[in-house]
Amino acid sequence: MAAPDQDLTQVLEVNANFYRAFESLDILRMAAVWARGDHVRCVHPGWSLLSGWEAVKASWELIFSNTKEIRFTLTDVRVQIHSTMAWVVLTENLLSQVQQDVTATSILATNIYEKTNGTWQMVHHHASHVFSSRTVSEKEVTH
Repeated sequence: MAAPDQDLTQVLEVNANFYRAFESLDILRMAAVWARGDHVRCVHPGWSLLSGWEAVKASWELIFSNTKEIRFTLTDVRVQIHSTMAWVVLTENLLSQVQQDVTATSILATNIYEKTNGTWQMVHHHASHVFSSRTVSEKEVTH
Protein backbone atom coordinates (compact mmCIF):
# COMPACT_ATOMS: atom_id res chain seq x y z
CA MET A 1 0.00 0.00 0.00
CA ALA A 2 1.33 3.44 -0.94
CA ALA A 3 2.17 6.02 1.69
CA PRO A 4 -0.33 8.90 2.01
CA ASP A 5 2.18 11.37 0.53
CA GLN A 6 2.81 9.03 -2.41
CA ASP A 7 -0.92 8.70 -3.08
CA LEU A 8 -1.33 12.49 -2.94
CA THR A 9 1.53 12.96 -5.41
CA GLN A 10 0.06 10.32 -7.74
CA VAL A 11 -3.46 11.80 -7.60
CA LEU A 12 -2.15 15.29 -8.32
CA GLU A 13 -0.14 13.90 -11.25
CA VAL A 14 -3.06 12.01 -12.82
CA ASN A 15 -5.23 15.10 -12.35
CA ALA A 16 -2.57 17.19 -14.13
CA ASN A 17 -2.42 14.55 -16.88
CA PHE A 18 -6.19 14.89 -17.35
CA TYR A 19 -5.85 18.63 -18.02
CA ARG A 20 -2.77 18.15 -20.25
CA ALA A 21 -4.76 15.59 -22.26
CA PHE A 22 -7.68 18.03 -22.47
CA GLU A 23 -5.40 20.83 -23.70
CA SER A 24 -3.75 18.53 -26.25
CA LEU A 25 -7.17 17.64 -27.74
CA ASP A 26 -5.78 14.11 -28.12
CA ILE A 27 -8.24 11.27 -27.47
CA LEU A 28 -5.45 8.75 -26.85
CA ARG A 29 -3.96 10.90 -24.09
CA MET A 30 -7.43 11.42 -22.62
CA ALA A 31 -8.20 7.70 -22.78
CA ALA A 32 -5.00 6.94 -20.83
CA VAL A 33 -6.37 8.87 -17.82
CA TRP A 34 -9.77 7.14 -17.63
CA ALA A 35 -10.82 3.79 -16.20
CA ARG A 36 -12.89 1.50 -18.39
CA GLY A 37 -16.28 0.18 -17.45
CA ASP A 38 -19.93 0.89 -16.91
CA HIS A 39 -19.22 2.69 -13.61
CA VAL A 40 -17.44 5.58 -15.41
CA ARG A 41 -19.45 8.84 -15.46
CA CYS A 42 -19.04 12.35 -16.88
CA VAL A 43 -21.06 15.57 -16.83
CA HIS A 44 -19.83 18.40 -19.06
CA PRO A 45 -21.31 21.88 -18.44
CA GLY A 46 -24.85 21.93 -19.81
CA TRP A 47 -24.81 18.23 -20.79
CA SER A 48 -26.74 15.28 -19.43
CA LEU A 49 -25.05 12.54 -17.43
CA LEU A 50 -22.88 10.28 -19.59
CA SER A 51 -22.59 6.69 -18.35
CA GLY A 52 -19.95 4.15 -19.31
CA TRP A 53 -16.56 4.59 -20.94
CA GLU A 54 -17.84 4.42 -24.53
CA ALA A 55 -20.28 7.32 -24.00
CA VAL A 56 -17.63 9.34 -22.16
CA LYS A 57 -15.06 8.68 -24.90
CA ALA A 58 -17.54 9.74 -27.60
CA SER A 59 -18.14 13.02 -25.73
CA TRP A 60 -14.41 13.80 -25.68
CA GLU A 61 -14.14 13.00 -29.37
CA LEU A 62 -16.98 15.43 -30.11
CA ILE A 63 -15.49 18.16 -27.91
CA PHE A 64 -12.03 17.71 -29.43
CA SER A 65 -13.33 17.76 -33.00
CA ASN A 66 -15.09 21.10 -32.39
CA THR A 67 -12.39 22.83 -30.34
CA LYS A 68 -9.46 24.62 -31.91
CA GLU A 69 -7.64 25.40 -28.66
CA ILE A 70 -8.22 25.28 -24.92
CA ARG A 71 -5.98 26.35 -22.01
CA PHE A 72 -6.55 25.85 -18.29
CA THR A 73 -5.39 27.66 -15.20
CA LEU A 74 -6.42 25.62 -12.16
CA THR A 75 -7.18 27.31 -8.84
CA ASP A 76 -8.60 26.34 -5.43
CA VAL A 77 -7.39 22.73 -5.90
CA ARG A 78 -8.47 20.52 -2.98
CA VAL A 79 -7.70 16.80 -2.76
CA GLN A 80 -9.25 14.17 -0.50
CA ILE A 81 -8.13 10.55 -0.44
CA HIS A 82 -9.88 7.70 1.30
CA SER A 83 -8.52 4.22 0.73
CA THR A 84 -8.74 3.51 -3.01
CA MET A 85 -10.86 6.57 -3.88
CA ALA A 86 -9.74 10.16 -4.33
CA TRP A 87 -11.57 13.29 -5.33
CA VAL A 88 -10.23 16.61 -6.51
CA VAL A 89 -12.41 19.72 -6.34
CA LEU A 90 -11.12 22.77 -8.17
CA THR A 91 -11.89 25.74 -10.34
CA GLU A 92 -11.03 25.45 -14.02
CA ASN A 93 -10.28 28.92 -15.40
CA LEU A 94 -10.25 28.38 -19.11
CA LEU A 95 -9.67 30.14 -22.35
CA SER A 96 -11.04 28.30 -25.36
CA GLN A 97 -11.67 28.72 -29.05
CA VAL A 98 -14.57 26.78 -30.54
CA GLN A 99 -15.08 27.52 -34.21
CA GLN A 100 -14.47 31.31 -34.41
CA ASP A 101 -15.59 32.12 -30.85
CA VAL A 102 -13.03 32.74 -28.10
CA THR A 103 -14.36 32.50 -24.53
CA ALA A 104 -12.96 32.86 -21.03
CA THR A 105 -14.91 31.27 -18.22
CA SER A 106 -14.65 29.61 -14.82
CA ILE A 107 -15.91 26.09 -14.23
CA LEU A 108 -16.25 24.30 -10.90
CA ALA A 109 -15.12 20.70 -11.33
CA THR A 110 -15.03 17.51 -9.31
CA ASN A 111 -12.75 14.73 -10.55
CA ILE A 112 -12.99 11.31 -8.90
CA TYR A 113 -10.23 8.74 -9.18
CA GLU A 114 -10.14 5.06 -8.30
CA LYS A 115 -6.95 3.17 -7.50
CA THR A 116 -6.85 -0.23 -9.18
CA ASN A 117 -3.74 -2.42 -9.29
CA GLY A 118 -1.66 0.47 -7.96
CA THR A 119 -2.79 2.96 -10.62
CA TRP A 120 -5.11 5.95 -10.13
CA GLN A 121 -7.64 6.38 -12.96
CA MET A 122 -10.50 8.80 -13.44
CA VAL A 123 -13.97 7.34 -12.95
CA HIS A 124 -15.98 10.57 -12.80
CA HIS A 125 -15.65 14.15 -14.04
CA HIS A 126 -18.36 16.69 -13.28
CA ALA A 127 -18.01 20.29 -14.44
CA SER A 128 -20.50 23.12 -13.88
CA HIS A 129 -20.41 26.83 -14.67
CA VAL A 130 -19.67 29.14 -11.75
CA PHE A 131 -22.33 31.80 -11.37
CA SER A 132 -21.01 33.30 -8.14
CA SER A 133 -17.52 33.70 -6.73
CA ARG A 134 -18.80 33.41 -3.16
CA THR A 135 -17.98 30.19 -1.34
CA VAL A 136 -20.61 28.91 1.08
CA SER A 137 -19.39 27.04 4.12
CA GLU A 138 -21.12 24.17 5.86
CA LYS A 139 -21.95 26.48 8.78
CA GLU A 140 -23.91 28.80 6.51
CA VAL A 141 -26.18 26.14 5.08
CA THR A 142 -29.50 25.85 6.88
CA HIS A 143 -32.07 23.18 6.35
